[in-house]
Amino acid sequence: MPKLSPCQSETYYGVCLPVDKNAELAARWKYCALSTEKLRRPIVACDLGRLYNKDAVIEYLLDKSADRPNSEVVSHLRGIKDIKELNLTDNPAWEGERRNIKGDRYEDMHCAMFICPVVGLEMNGKHRFCFLQTCGCVFSDRALKEVKTEICHKCGDPFKDESLVVLNGTKEEVDKLREKMEEKRAKAKATKKSKKNKVAETVAKPSDSKENPESTETVSSEGQTSTQNGGDNSQPAVPEPPASSSTKVVTPSAATGSKRSIQTMEEKSETYKSLFTSHSSAKRTKDQTSNWVTHTPYHF
Repeated sequence: MPKLSPCQSETYYGVCLPVDKNAELAARWKYCALSTEKLRRPIVACDLGRLYNKDAVIEYLLDKSADRPNSEVVSHLRGIKDIKELNLTDNPAWEGERRNIKGDRYEDMHCAMFICPVVGLEMNGKHRFCFLQTCGCVFSDRALKEVKTEICHKCGDPFKDESLVVLNGTKEEVDKLREKMEEKRAKAKATKKSKKNKVAETVAKPSDSKENPESTETVSSEGQTSTQNGGDNSQPAVPEPPASSSTKVVTPSAATGSKRSIQTMEEKSETYKSLFTSHSSAKRTKDQTSNWVTHTPYHF
């Protein structure tokens, strides 16, 4: 019997058993890498191309101290921004989990829940798949090679080759993705630090001007400005605009704010003054005024 390498065998109750590569490969595309439960929407992926259930990742981020069997798989996740929700295309041939309840049917483990929306390849591990970090759409590598474009085939958003992440890649591909992730984080950290320095500089400039209140400007009689702190900044003074002939003359009554009665205006005619209740003809004697009890709208 040929000897199996450690990667091709698994210990089960002390007995070394061979591992089915096809079953192991299919499990990576059907089960969550963190909780080992079956993948169900919403499904997310990290910068290393691993597939997770979104609720399992959120539970881990809320309580990182809890003991979990696969916590080292998500040790690179710092927050919810480190994952991207995937926009997957359903496989019409997928009948669901209820198709083989009785156990009397053959279950094809290579039948995947999702397919490539361009060429129709099933996402079961036999073909290389990638997702876009910009929109989260998932495509097969064959579709990206055959239909070369800079616009997403599914949603139409523009993307670049740097935003492509291989799903469940090989060890070499995961190492490259890890280097890319660390470089991206270092660049974002440097950009954030430079923005903080710029904000600190802008805040410091107004404080410097407030500390020097003695540097006020004075205008000389010759129309030149000079500062009191010893610096001569000879600038021509701005001439005042000439007074226009259409300036309003303010009367004493307008300045004091008192109101003039129409009856005292000599330029108004007597007929015009009689239109107002302040005229003498509109005033009534005591006999002509009725009591407030008997007063009605018909009383004149």
